[in-house]
Amino acid sequence: MTEIYKRSKRTGSMRPAFPPTSRTFQTSATKSSPDLFVSAKTIAAIPTRHPARLDALIQASLDPQVRSIEYIASVANASAQMELDAIVVQRDDGRFLLDIVPARRLSDAKGESLAQIALTELHVRPCVLASEEIRREPRYSNARLVWSYRGAPVSAELRMRILQALLDEGPLPLGELLKSIRSEHDPLPAVLALACADLLSLELMSQPLGPATLARYRA
Repeated sequence: MTEIYKRSKRTGSMRPAFPPTSRTFQTSATKSSPDLFVSAKTIAAIPTRHPARLDALIQASLDPQVRSIEYIASVANASAQMELDAIVVQRDDGRFLLDIVPARRLSDAKGESLAQIALTELHVRPCVLASEEIRREPRYSNARLVWSYRGAPVSAELRMRILQALLDEGPLPLGELLKSIRSEHDPLPAVLALACADLLSLELMSQPLGPATLARYRA
């Protein structure tokens, strides 16, 4: 057990062993509604509404190819304002609508047709995510594990050491990065928190999170 975290006797969950101070870098907002998703890449809070939608948002937030995540509640079509409830991600290769199959809302054929027209006007391409894709391992478990550290406090000094190591050495296996960081506490929670803050990226697709996981500085 690291010194940064202690186990709550009442819930069994992990909590910081010390409160944030003026010298502590808080990696993400923690006061948002549990039904709203916020990350370093979201332009505004996004309604989660469905567990699969939450997992898709977590994975997009940790995907180094995703630059931003936008929520479009509605769009004007002709003279009417039409509800969309759409999530659009800006990737290196374009803008994509996340079509999360398990989280689809039932609608009539006319409504679907109007939605397609509206999305065409937004110049986005569909990215269909079935349950099998969202739950594909090892990314599914890796993303959930990393995201569980999103609220871990990171001191300014530790933040600088971690990011400077990646700037100086380039991409590093996670095990080597951790060995290079001088800290009184286990630096792993800080590294994972910085990944959630989009300050570094972790390769989560090919193998379970471990010493060989590649860490990169986010330019």
